[in-house]
Amino acid sequence: MQGSRILLIVGGGIAAFKIPELIRMIRREGGSVVPVLTPAGGQFVTPLTLSALAEAPCHTELFDLTRESEMGHIQLSRAADLLVVAPATADLLARMAAGMADDLASTLLLATDKPVLAAPATNLRMWQHPATQRNVETLENDGIRLVGPDEGDMACGEYGPGRMAEPEAILAAIRAALGRDKPLRLPPEAAISLPSRRLAGRHVIVTSGPTHEPIDPVRYIANRSSGAQGAAVAAALRDLGARVSFVTGPAEVPPPAGVEVTAVQTAREMRAAVEAALPADAAVMAAAVADWHVANASSGKLKKDGSGRLPELQFAENPDILAWISQLAQGRPALVVGFAAETDAVLDNAAHKRRRKGCDWILANDVSPETGIMGGVENAVTLITGAGAESWPRLSKAEVAQRLAERIAEALSPARGQAEERA
Repeated sequence: MQGSRILLIVGGGIAAFKIPELIRMIRREGGSVVPVLTPAGGQFVTPLTLSALAEAPCHTELFDLTRESEMGHIQLSRAADLLVVAPATADLLARMAAGMADDLASTLLLATDKPVLAAPATNLRMWQHPATQRNVETLENDGIRLVGPDEGDMACGEYGPGRMAEPEAILAAIRAALGRDKPLRLPPEAAISLPSRRLAGRHVIVTSGPTHEPIDPVRYIANRSSGAQGAAVAAALRDLGARVSFVTGPAEVPPPAGVEVTAVQTAREMRAAVEAALPADAAVMAAAVADWHVANASSGKLKKDGSGRLPELQFAENPDILAWISQLAQGRPALVVGFAAETDAVLDNAAHKRRRKGCDWILANDVSPETGIMGGVENAVTLITGAGAESWPRLSKAEVAQRLAERIAEALSPARGQAEERA
């Protein structure tokens, strides 16, 4: 990054406390930083801190008579090689999308002719709100790059997507935006979203969450799936421009904004919803579907009768949704991706499952209790295709989803035709 000039706009979010470290990292690599602090950002970090670390004046006011006598905001916006907005709050994203110019930060962003990189940082609900998603889509269409947001715990006590990317990821995105590094060489931590919408015009079905199979009106068979991985996959595909049909069981994690949601309870309902969503270019079967349902489920609550006798439950197999869609004679998606949650002989069992079901790819993971993966915030998967197995490091579920979405976009690209990696 030697000689690169970064104009760093600091928004008003708690994530601003990470910005001093980002400035240190940029300067350590030979880049220079000119900080711009919004009034809201000044509630979290001081101009003196940013100025001291950058060894450059921290700009805060649009109507600075000395600088504006020389059209200082124009000079600032044009002298940099890259403008970085971090944290980019929901308010800043909205102002950028609307083209507002009533303070120094928004004026610089509107007046620049240089690349812009934004690191969103919002509350979970604010990030998922349709207005924010529209603003993000507008910004991406305008050529603005985004890095993050990450998924995790937030200062407000909620959990989900909205955390600002870590300084290491922002630094990697800065390198990519400057052309000093290629996106394919970014480390896994750099969850960068580029403006190209590589899946625009494509339709992808994603299933997610557990299914609930009734025993009686108040009891059911289920598993510990939170639905976090499926929701993250749907969001990542949406961010690449796909139209996503999201079929979800009763998950703990809410569906992402900007996808077509069908909520179901049972495996049979999920099978019907997937069929109704066809045709599709790809299908990602991330749901943890119960293998059996109770064929003699009671219409009334089962009660103890004092005799010590246990109720006789008769089990029947549920439809195998992954095998069914993989083996469709007509209307089969060009790419079908399954998941294999295993507790022993993980890779052998997953590879056998891929061949038996007939899907193109399968993501295998070890869900033994000691891994903390089932219902947790991270995942460690191995992507198994007809070409072999590729183990990914332990990542957040959002990062796993982004990797998978990029691979799906590559497989569906016109240059490669239909899913080259099918067996």
